[in-house]
Amino acid sequence: MIPHPTVLENGVVQLRPLALNDVEALWPQASEAEIWKYMRGGLQDSPERLQHWVQTALAKRDQGIEYPFVTLDSSSRQIAGSTRFLTIDPPNRSLEIGGTWLGREFRGTAINLNAKYLMLCFAFESLGCVRVQFRTDSRNLRSQQAIEKLGAVREGVFRKDYIFPDGYQRSSVFYSVIDDDWPVVKRTIAARLYALSI
Repeated sequence: MIPHPTVLENGVVQLRPLALNDVEALWPQASEAEIWKYMRGGLQDSPERLQHWVQTALAKRDQGIEYPFVTLDSSSRQIAGSTRFLTIDPPNRSLEIGGTWLGREFRGTAINLNAKYLMLCFAFESLGCVRVQFRTDSRNLRSQQAIEKLGAVREGVFRKDYIFPDGYQRSSVFYSVIDDDWPVVKRTIAARLYALSI
């Protein structure tokens, strides 16, 4: 569904395909424990765990079920973190945007909003998706607010949908943007990006 290599970029952010040789540059960001509070498989323990994470992500790309990116700050060319398309479902023309994390210095900047805008544009306008979903930990109110600001519709909670390595039973909040929503969502995000740029 997603041709390789796919690069998405504007003047603020570049999303390029994740590669095995990105481990060293990703490690300073991935080593921050707070990134993994709401995500399973925290990588802050060692570069070796990050390398395994990258290898797993690339294997899922090869299977066609995910497409992982490295997120770069366009101005500094510094790696800021990672994001990906998940749950890629060509027959139903749907996918998920998730697995997103940024290093501390990049959080609260325009990078994440620009990345989401690029990914949504690509999903609806290049891939012809009819549905893009998001999910987040039910405890992660900051993430829920950010998704809602995109204009995504909250659909409900999957209770205890997976278990963390430490035994925590996570419930996930699901959101979606569908093709009917996209014109309004696109204008809303574009207006926010314009406001951030002036």
